[in-house]
Parts: sequence; structure tokens; C-alpha cells
Amino acid sequence: LGQLHQLHLRFRHDIFSMDFKELYKSYLRKLDSLKLRRTNHVILASIKNQKLFLIKDNQIVNEFRMSTSKNKPSCINASLGTPWGLHEICEKIGDNEPFGMVFVGRKATGKIFSECTAEKQLGNLITTRILRLKGLEPGINSGGSVDSFDRYIYIHGTNHEERLGLPASSGCLQMSNDDIIEIYNVILENTHIWIENPFV
Repeated sequence: LGQLHQLHLRFRHDIFSMDFKELYKSYLRKLDSLKLRRTNHVILASIKNQKLFLIKDNQIVNEFRMSTSKNKPSCINASLGTPWGLHEICEKIGDNEPFGMVFVGRKATGKIFSECTAEKQLGNLITTRILRLKGLEPGINSGGSVDSFDRYIYIHGTNHEERLGLPASSGCLQMSNDDIIEIYNVILENTHIWIENPFV
């Protein structure tokens, strides 16, 4: 557990410090078990708290409200549940697209969400930026019927920011449009994201 000895987190928000210190420790334990190294930035996602934390140099850079799946968390194909475990950002989509741009099939539609029909706006649209996830744990979130990449699991903006902080998605991690731009502009492809297993 060599990387655990390097853990000296300085949390800005004491109310979450113990929860997220444990979350970060569990991330480091997973790295040790997989013999991987930390990425420059790390994203921690707490399903229990509906919070996403951006970390660099063992320090929280920022925290964000998010929404995970309305269905119970799950790594299984067609479950519409948010998967857990270690992932990486394998693709960044939406460079220079305007705020609120709607994506379908990871392609910009040319319309921002306010220009969509009222019927379409009722649904959860994928807006502004997309960070596509690839699972790094075979049998948990990679391969077979539990492959996060094949399930099209993203971090993305939403047209329903009023729902952030509550489970509301169909499996993805939704953020506000301002927040997804902020995190998109900072992180690189291959950045790790550690999503807690809420059943542990």
C-alpha cells in the first residue's frame, strides 16, 4: 500500500473530509492492487452524497453537485444504473461547442437545449461537453456484460440542473453545464475517475 503512505489530503470542506478521505484511500488501494499509478488529476464520485470531487496533488481543487442513476447503481448492461469502480476518461467530446449544445450519438446537433421542442426538453439531454468513461476493472466494469465503454457511460452536462444532487440519470454522471466546462478544460484523457461502490 505504498501510495497510501503519501496520503495527506487537505480538505476545504470539513463536513465531507472523513467520507472523502476514505473514498480517496479506497482509490489508492485499488491502484496498488492493479499496479497502476495515479493520474495528474483524479475525479472521485460519491454516489451516496451525489458529489464529484476533482483532486490534484492530494488536494481537493473543487467539488461539484452531480446526479447519478435514478435506478439503483449497477455495472450490468441495460440496467440503466451507474457503474462503480475505477475508470478512465477515454474520450473528450465537445471542444468549443456553445454552452447548452445538445449531443446525440456523441455528435453535436446544432441546437442548444432551449431550442429543442418542449417534449424533448422533458427528457435528460446530453449537453455542452462529454467525458466518456472506460472501465479499468475486468469483470466489474470492463468486458462482457459489464463494460462501461460499451454502455456509453459519460460525465456530461444536463438540461435539468434543478435535479442535481439527487439520483436522476439513466446511468451517466450528470453535472451543471458550467461545471462540466470547468472540469473538461482541466483534465486530460486517461484521467482516472473512481466511483464508489455504494453497497460496500
